[in-house]
Amino acid sequence: MSFAPRAPDPVCTCFMVRSLSRKISQLYDDTLAPSGLRGTQFSLLVQARRAHQAPPTVSALAEQLHTDRTTLTRNLRTLQQAGCIELVPGTDARSRCVVVTAQGQAKIREAAALWRLAQQRVRELCGLQQIAALESLVLDMLPVLEAQAPALAEDAA
Repeated sequence: MSFAPRAPDPVCTCFMVRSLSRKISQLYDDTLAPSGLRGTQFSLLVQARRAHQAPPTVSALAEQLHTDRTTLTRNLRTLQQAGCIELVPGTDARSRCVVVTAQGQAKIREAAALWRLAQQRVRELCGLQQIAALESLVLDMLPVLEAQAPALAEDAA
């Protein structure tokens, strides 16, 4: 009895993206370690500080960071315990806003030079052309997937 050769299994896009994300995140985490911040925490602090008019709500920050509120709340709790942020009441009773404290601002300043080193290192390792292609791909794909988020949630239900 002979068996026909099996076609190779398709590569899992999710696995590939997560693998790349883990490797890049580890590089940033290792580089930022002397500041006491992880890459995700540094990004969160910087994005929260960028709010121009008023501190962002937790919901607005979650949307901006392309994450769910539960994950963001867990990450915010760590930064709050470290004294880097405060959660203050928002404009309605249900919302909370994220305020970067003076200690958080100092952490951003301390970590910024390390973040620049991580940026430089990943660009050196992967090449500017590869990084530009990756950034372009991400910027093209995020809006497409964001637009599909409600439909995907309904399909999963």
